[in-house]
Amino acid sequence: MSRAAGDPLDQLARFVGQTPAEDIPAEVLERTRHILVDTLPVIAWGMREPPLADLAQRQMADAAGAGPCWVIGTGRSAASLDAAMLNGIAGAWLDFDEGNFLANGHPGIQVIPAALAVAQELHLPGRELLATIALAYETVARIGMATTPKLIVNPHGTFGVVGSALAVARLRGLPADSLRNLASLAASCCMATNRHTMLNGATVRNWYAGHSGFMGQMAVRMAQSGFTGPEDGVNTTFSLVLGDGFSHEVAVRELGQRWLLTEGYLKLYPTARYAHSAIDALHDALARAEHPVAATEVERIDVRAYKLAAFLSRQDPPDWFGTRFSIPFALATLLVGGRDGLRAFSDEAVADPAVADLARRVHVVEDEDFTRQYPQQQRVDLRLQLRDGRVLQGQCQLTSGEPGRPHAQADLDRKYQDLAVPLWGAARAEQLRAALMNIERCPDVATLVDFIP
Repeated sequence: MSRAAGDPLDQLARFVGQTPAEDIPAEVLERTRHILVDTLPVIAWGMREPPLADLAQRQMADAAGAGPCWVIGTGRSAASLDAAMLNGIAGAWLDFDEGNFLANGHPGIQVIPAALAVAQELHLPGRELLATIALAYETVARIGMATTPKLIVNPHGTFGVVGSALAVARLRGLPADSLRNLASLAASCCMATNRHTMLNGATVRNWYAGHSGFMGQMAVRMAQSGFTGPEDGVNTTFSLVLGDGFSHEVAVRELGQRWLLTEGYLKLYPTARYAHSAIDALHDALARAEHPVAATEVERIDVRAYKLAAFLSRQDPPDWFGTRFSIPFALATLLVGGRDGLRAFSDEAVADPAVADLARRVHVVEDEDFTRQYPQQQRVDLRLQLRDGRVLQGQCQLTSGEPGRPHAQADLDRKYQDLAVPLWGAARAEQLRAALMNIERCPDVATLVDFIP
């Protein structure tokens, strides 16, 4: 491909590296602040999980030296490579992080850990960090939207490596004429991820997001040292290796005018996003009942869904991690009740005989018509059959949390409080939230608040 001014890969790379902060629309920056507020406590809770807490301890013990970069949830700081890697893993651990249907993944957790770590390492102002996250997110989302992904590929650790590398390049001030090579090099450093890790409850899947933050920084270091990428690593990787097609035209269409960042979602349940469509259909069915429906009244639940949702059909997840990728479990635990938030998707819930019994009576199949309508619609039809012969029908066409069906701010505030207050106490939780919502006023993000979260 010619490297003329119209070269799409060059356009994407320069978009991150050269767009002035003042050219980013106010509503984009506002959404970016809310994504930060949502993301940091999710990272902190993920960091509490024993395998990751142990890895963090080992990683920081083995590190050559500490740094100013938060390892969120530990109360400690580290050098940028370690902090970005650990925060990325933690942010994906609970499957409670922000995402984007159009982007085929989770752009936020791919770029925030590296951008935050490097900005803290360089003692940069919050205004520059916020702008960098918004621009890098947009590039990740656009590469994701332009790709026809292979179903087997998990999106973490793929598109995000490119966005993470470009974010770091902007923060470190790399020259504009080096960014295209960097994007191509970074795209050649993606992971060969797979969705079976989700179905099998394999937590190595969470490393993939950590790879984005780590490898994005390494790609910058390699480029600075003279390493080169192929002619167009983005096209090669996402049209031949990890995808079945990539459209340069889609990737740059309305670049800087349409912002995919504003078209993403925040989660109210710690599950794969596709399960939320089925949860919405369940709520729709229950809303049609004349009286509250008890789990003991349910004979069977049939779910027809688009392909990515139908992929989450396992009825017996082995542990709390597997619950994130099981529509039968999600519907069963919510119907059985008695637990909310993270507890509804915990090992305690997995061990509950009532939840397990009901999950075995939830059957999920793909409807090819619904798959063809995706992602513009996220259609799920649900049929809930009661033991007395009554049938309740529910449907989801647009999943709650999408721009056309936004969550109430009170629900998002409740999520933040439920996660942040047990971690840091009410006063510090509010201090962190206020600092993130006013991050542009901070002259040095290494000193954003007077404690290390």
